[in-house]
Amino acid sequence: MNFPGKLTSKKELFNFKIIFMKTHVNYLVLVLFLLIGTTLTAQENAPGRIPDYEVPYEYPSVDGIKNVLNRVRLYYESTSPRIIIDSETGKEITEFKKPNKNALVSPGFSSEWSYNHGVVLSAFEYIDDVTGDPAYFANNTAFYDLVIETLPYFIKNREEFGEEASNGWGRAPNFRALDDCGSIGAAMIKTYLKDKNDDYLELINIMSDYISNKEFRLEDGTLARHRPQYQSIWADDIYMSVPFLANMGVLTGDHKYFDDAVKQIIQIAERLYIPEKELFDHGWSVTSGDYDPRFYWGRASGWALMAMAELLGILPEEYPGRDDVMHLYRSMIRSLAGLQNGSGFWHNMLDKTDTFLETSCTAMFTFAVAKGINEGWISHVYGPVALTGWNAITTRVIENGAVDGTCEGTTFAHDNTYYYHRGKSIHANHGYGPVLYAGAEMIRLLQNDKIEVQKARMNARNITFHFRLKSEWPEN
Repeated sequence: MNFPGKLTSKKELFNFKIIFMKTHVNYLVLVLFLLIGTTLTAQENAPGRIPDYEVPYEYPSVDGIKNVLNRVRLYYESTSPRIIIDSETGKEITEFKKPNKNALVSPGFSSEWSYNHGVVLSAFEYIDDVTGDPAYFANNTAFYDLVIETLPYFIKNREEFGEEASNGWGRAPNFRALDDCGSIGAAMIKTYLKDKNDDYLELINIMSDYISNKEFRLEDGTLARHRPQYQSIWADDIYMSVPFLANMGVLTGDHKYFDDAVKQIIQIAERLYIPEKELFDHGWSVTSGDYDPRFYWGRASGWALMAMAELLGILPEEYPGRDDVMHLYRSMIRSLAGLQNGSGFWHNMLDKTDTFLETSCTAMFTFAVAKGINEGWISHVYGPVALTGWNAITTRVIENGAVDGTCEGTTFAHDNTYYYHRGKSIHANHGYGPVLYAGAEMIRLLQNDKIEVQKARMNARNITFHFRLKSEWPEN
């Protein structure tokens, strides 16, 4: 404002006062506005109004997920040199003609003939498809090539030295349970379908014969066990059988394997799936029948859900029984979405919030939800369930790539005390395969071009993630 050097009249003085007053009022209004804005901002950000997330509520990146997967892979590979050694000298054995009762496979996750390693190898094969990174699938060919090369050697050692000699590769080829061959066999078929090493086929066919013709079944053909009760059905066995059967159908083109896979899910569900919970009970015994006690152990439902996801991805669209499997899959996911903890994890006992937050089932459910969205089996609105599940998982992958917080191997038990007090650690290798699978499927979800995501902002008071189907919205 330009002040005059001298006011020469009453009119000039009056005009000057008016201008001064208007300017002063505008200044006061501005100050008041700033004060109100500051007050409102302070109220907006007042303690308790901004969510305090225990696991970051953020949108992951493809590169970030790949980094996690690579760390897990490197750690897993480091657990064993994957060679044959002399247990007395510790030296590597490279010549497999002369029997040696001290020969054994070098210990470690990546050298196990086990169902857990089978999940990892299946995940490695899947990551190869999703990312094109050959470092993952290289583990499959290295492992199975070593098995095929040395299995005759271990068989000769057992013939020569009896029980003094190591079995070598688990119970192969004299299988006695689904755990011995179902999951690890499924991964072997997937590896064969990609590398076409015909030397694998003999062992694959032995496993197929065992699962289809020799494993114990109830009279209606449902796969079962003679433990812990004389005739028991475990939810775990859906995964220990169905992926193998489904992939055997792909390998041979014989639909009898598809038929058996569908039958196992439906008939096991008749005993274990509880409609009012939309979850699988861990196990069921013939002797207790309709009044068998129910325990909703997380990984049991995880095994069932992962197996269904694999089968649904293989069966032709109109295949008999596929709709029944799809219903089980969809209803489980609906239930699990409501049972997810606020951290993104699920509890070890799904319906008991005072049990610990468990890694392997969280990874299994994250994979299954993301897979369902990507394949169009479930609504895209479930996207935040998978996203927050993945965010939770990443907090359990420690810097060296080890996966922590996984429940130890668990039998089919009949009391909550047992389930409540299961151990959990990086040494429970049931979590590695599911985490790898979850990461691969999350990459697919982030790259799904049919979906757009309205992202949450960090430190915002009221905002969430919205996964939206592009085709439902008009083009701008």
